[in-house]
Amino acid sequence: MALAGPGVSGVFLDVPSRRRPSLIWATPLLLLLCLLGFGWLLYIGFAEHGQFLAQWGTLPEALLAPRESWLQGLLDGHLFTLFSALFIHADWLHLGGNLVFLLIFGLASERAIGASRFLLLFLLCGALANLVAAVSLDETPDRVIIGSSGAVSAVIGSYLALFPRARLALVLPLGLYLEFVRIPASLLIGIWALLQLAFTYVGPTFGAVAWWAHVSGFLFGILFALLIKPGIRRRLRRAG
Repeated sequence: MALAGPGVSGVFLDVPSRRRPSLIWATPLLLLLCLLGFGWLLYIGFAEHGQFLAQWGTLPEALLAPRESWLQGLLDGHLFTLFSALFIHADWLHLGGNLVFLLIFGLASERAIGASRFLLLFLLCGALANLVAAVSLDETPDRVIIGSSGAVSAVIGSYLALFPRARLALVLPLGLYLEFVRIPASLLIGIWALLQLAFTYVGPTFGAVAWWAHVSGFLFGILFALLIKPGIRRRLRRAG
């Protein structure tokens, strides 16, 4: 099983905003779907986990098996697992780390690009990240890829592209007191990205984690945001 979930505590956003906030529904919907997926795993019990993960998780040996066409892969359901795997998590830590980061960076990104584009960002970039992870596991094709880490990494990448000058406030415990320190988001995200890249070469030392899903999702998220950024600027000028 290959999974991942970035986690940082004590962080909140200083989000730049130049227009009236639009209705935010994609981030809560994705949070709910992740919770429902984990709730279903709890409901069916541990004995049924293997069959459920093999059916709905991304299994490289099934996904990358030779076929006559991509349509056959779509019809037999294996391409769909690139998306369904995003809403399956192995444990509370895996789920909680992804949901915390989705809240921190997702709300701001969704407010900037709109709910429908944000949903497309999460699903498309997350599926592509799972595909990259599946290709990277060619030596262990029987491992199942699950979790929304690739999609959440894409959200982090989109945030960096949309708000390159934003600052994050860290809560640092100093003895009996809490100190609030504002640090450029680009610095923190850059450190996080370098760690993900480093971990791709460490491999099993840090557990069964699909680190390539993190790296590729992050890059896909940056690319997605850069592609739609001109359209957002034009819309903001018309609205202003």
